[in-house]
Amino acid sequence: MSDVGAAYLVTPFVAWAAAGALKFAVNSVRARRLAFDLIGYGGLPSNHTSIVTSMVALIGAHRGIADPAFGVAVTLAFIVVLDATSLRRQVGRHAEALNALRHDAPPLRDRIGHTRLEVAAGALLGAAVGWGAAALALS
Repeated sequence: MSDVGAAYLVTPFVAWAAAGALKFAVNSVRARRLAFDLIGYGGLPSNHTSIVTSMVALIGAHRGIADPAFGVAVTLAFIVVLDATSLRRQVGRHAEALNALRHDAPPLRDRIGHTRLEVAAGALLGAAVGWGAAALALS
């Protein structure tokens, strides 16, 4: 397998790991403790956005923005971002409301969606990982 082929396989995992590590660090600083219980959906940066944006950047850098694969990657990224900022965000708000009403049951997870800032941070991180992977694979 070529270095470029390996980059297509490894890049989304690197973006996921980088976003997860950064999210853990941000959550731990905010909570003033090691925040293992806050690992999961929601928070800064968006893991999902980092993953798809890393592929957008890698495909754009390697194959160019006129390549059909770039268009497919942008479309997928757009769907993921819309889902994170709208549907999943609303599900989180509904969970918050239900938790306020349910005192005798375990709370529902309410950190599900993302703010625009969280998505933007994920997009920047993913783009950096994708461009970095392209630079390494193409050098």
